Amino acid sequence: MITLHHCVSARSFRPLWTLEELAAPYELRMLPFPPRVHAKGYLQENPLGTIPLMVDGDTRMTESAAICQYLCVRHAPTPLQVDPAEPDFGAWLNYLHFGEATLTFPQTLVLRYARFEPEERRQPQVAQDYAKWFLARLRGPEARLEGREYLAAGRFTVADVSVGYALLLAGLIGLSEQFPANVRAYWERLQQRDGFRRAMRAQEKAAGEQGVSLLPPTGTPA
Repeated sequence: MITLHHCVSARSFRPLWTLEELAAPYELRMLPFPPRVHAKGYLQENPLGTIPLMVDGDTRMTESAAICQYLCVRHAPTPLQVDPAEPDFGAWLNYLHFGEATLTFPQTLVLRYARFEPEERRQPQVAQDYAKWFLARLRGPEARLEGREYLAAGRFTVADVSVGYALLLAGLIGLSEQFPANVRAYWERLQQRDGFRRAMRAQEKAAGEQGVSLLPPTGTPA
């Protein structure tokens, strides 16, 4: 069985959401954030100390978008992936990785320099600049979503999981009020999905059972 190491509403939410969309069996192991500080034993599992870590037999993966793609391939055929023969294969791959590399990255700098660093090391201007950087990069999905419900192939895929997590994180750090119109409507649609709601319930249930705080990586209630 797949084991997913997860912190509440951290990047590991991407594979958790994907697992729920696939209705695949898994074990969810909750950790306090950041685990490299608050769960030192986790370094034996993942020397990077980062989340996620997915273990599937001898396979061990730590990149959230790559895990989503892996899960699609392992559970194929599934509408969550786009086949190379489909016209939107390139768009699917692009937005699968855009969600992490382009949208989540600047938000980590907002979090670091606005909340995580000791008071004397915080850099409000850096945090503001990267918040603007993130919001500017929403021009891509905003244009892509004109006349579309989802990012690729006319259906919900893991590209939407990847970008959707970045929008979830943006809401937790107070940026969602600045979403452009298409992105705002898209994010509202994603939150109505049964798979998304099951994933939210799964992390809440597992956190309660395993004695882990429900505070997400932003330090505010999810």
